[in-house]
Amino acid sequence: MKRLIAICALLTSLGACTDTGLSPGEGHVEVEGGKVWYQVIGSGSNTPLLLLHGGPGAPSHYLKPLEGVSEDRPVIFYDQLGAGRSDRPSDTRLWRTDRFVAELAQVRSHLGFDEVHILGHSWGSMLAMEYMLTEPAGIKSITFASPALNVKRWTDDAKTLLRALPEETQQTITSHEVDGTTDSPEYQEAVMKYYKLYLSRSDPWSPDLMAAFEGFNTELYGYMWGPSEFTANGILRDYNRERELAQLDLPVLFTTGRYDEATPETVEHFHSLVPNSEIKIFENSAHMTMLDEPKAYIDAVRDFLNRVDSSR
Repeated sequence: MKRLIAICALLTSLGACTDTGLSPGEGHVEVEGGKVWYQVIGSGSNTPLLLLHGGPGAPSHYLKPLEGVSEDRPVIFYDQLGAGRSDRPSDTRLWRTDRFVAELAQVRSHLGFDEVHILGHSWGSMLAMEYMLTEPAGIKSITFASPALNVKRWTDDAKTLLRALPEETQQTITSHEVDGTTDSPEYQEAVMKYYKLYLSRSDPWSPDLMAAFEGFNTELYGYMWGPSEFTANGILRDYNRERELAQLDLPVLFTTGRYDEATPETVEHFHSLVPNSEIKIFENSAHMTMLDEPKAYIDAVRDFLNRVDSSR
């Protein structure tokens, strides 16, 4: 190992190798409102990949298949404040998009990498987009995984998808949302039928997805998003960054599943707004593409990142 480090140091001085300075392991970063948990998987000279999980409030457990990308580079997981293995304060003043953007910058600074690829899944795509609007240096690429970049489009798509469920299920969901009883077992059971079609089509669901549900912060999700995927009445309800997508001047990959809540039609639209971007649709996946088709998903992300790195 010492010999490898010495060789890399020599190559770095010649401009042929970049030492990321990251070592595998886990720890915590102090941010506004508490501490957030992170873990670095893998090592190597390729540009690190930083993962932004969805929710808001769903921890990063379900992204575990992306450990497969660590054969080429360090992969960094972290649970945003309020989720999973990070602190869970109850102060809603902390549930602001700008604070999550600052948190992302603090995690990156703590880990000390000048260059990084970012993959944001679902709500994580919003976070990635907001971070890019701060014009950070050293971002080599963005992967918008099943993105939610226009909330009205998302909820319109969700209502269309909902109509594929039995009429009784639709009525149960609608009546409980009107009555404000979305915490009832009947409502949760009805929503689960939707999730089985459009969240993850794996059967049974993986332990990583179940762990994400166990560490999920429903209060955070409700405050920022709303009671369900098809009803967004939280502070993100008017979110729309379609116009700003054209400003992105870096390699961008969009991914989605054929049965995704982030529908292929909507993601194709986002793709059309970003010059020279790419799109990959996974034919047997719902929203959790990395769980429904792990090998295909890892291969696609690895290929994209390696092409970006090799083109520099």
